[in-house]
Amino acid sequence: MNIGEFKVVNGRTLGWIATRDIDLPQLGLRPVESQHERAPLFEILALNVGNRWVQIGALWEAVARNSTGETFLQGSIDDPSLADPLSIALFGNEEDGFRVAWRRQQPRDVFAPVIRGGERQSASGQGGFGESTAGPGGEMAGAGAGFDDDIAF
Repeated sequence: MNIGEFKVVNGRTLGWIATRDIDLPQLGLRPVESQHERAPLFEILALNVGNRWVQIGALWEAVARNSTGETFLQGSIDDPSLADPLSIALFGNEEDGFRVAWRRQQPRDVFAPVIRGGERQSASGQGGFGESTAGPGGEMAGAGAGFDDDIAF
């Protein structure tokens, strides 16, 4: 879903982002001058209530994993006034402008199986939660069989 745009105006890349709860009407992209391989390409700046530009995010170059190999910018906006960081991607170029799209972060499923060498396994090396301790009729079987659960308090 597109939530904003950036265009080059008088040599500066300016734009906006708006959602139902967020309205950032004056944003800018400032190129980062660094030779470090992990440095972002741009800092995302916002005009604050004091009419000062403050950094609220950064963008790195990414390559699409599909067959097109399209390059785009990805990063996030974060500020103490936001409940959560806003993950964004910019598609386009400086000549034609950029469209801003957002992506909801997916929570990690801690119970998902670990896949190693094409075989599904849990983190313990067994499928799912491990072997069942229930017999065919629902009685306790396996490692827990014979356990006396009448514990006096």
